[in-house]
Amino acid sequence: MKLSAVIAGIGLALSAWAESVAGIEWARPQGWQDDPKPMRAANYLITKQPGEPEDGECGFYYFGPGQGGSIEANIKRWIGQFEPGVAPPTPKKQQINGLPVTTIDHSGVFLGGPPMGPRVKKPGYRMIAAIVEAPEGTVFIKLTGPQKTIGLAQPAFDQLLKSVRKK
Repeated sequence: MKLSAVIAGIGLALSAWAESVAGIEWARPQGWQDDPKPMRAANYLITKQPGEPEDGECGFYYFGPGQGGSIEANIKRWIGQFEPGVAPPTPKKQQINGLPVTTIDHSGVFLGGPPMGPRVKKPGYRMIAAIVEAPEGTVFIKLTGPQKTIGLAQPAFDQLLKSVRKK
């Protein structure tokens, strides 16, 4: 009984830690489920909408101070994860709670799959991504999935971004 309480307490503590990285913290949107993955500071599952092929996800990436590449290089790479043919999005720069944030919103045929594996074409996909210039380094946030699922998740993603603040 005591061991299970300790394990439950550790789980709660780890969940709380997943809500902060690089000197920033944020509020996880209600209904988004923790879905830990390697190489991510946090990852959330967004339940797919009826008729959609799969769930959406929101990943937070942090590689350390001065790591992860420039804002421009990441945006270029993210746009390259879609088949060409759609006009590339124009990055939007803004300040959120005193932090510089750059966002993009892109849709089309997403080229998914493992980093070193074959690409899988996923038509009708959307990515809303943000780059936060945090006190301890750049944090990359990507919301990806089928267009309808991501469209319905966008207000929650916007609220998540508005909640980002210095820790």
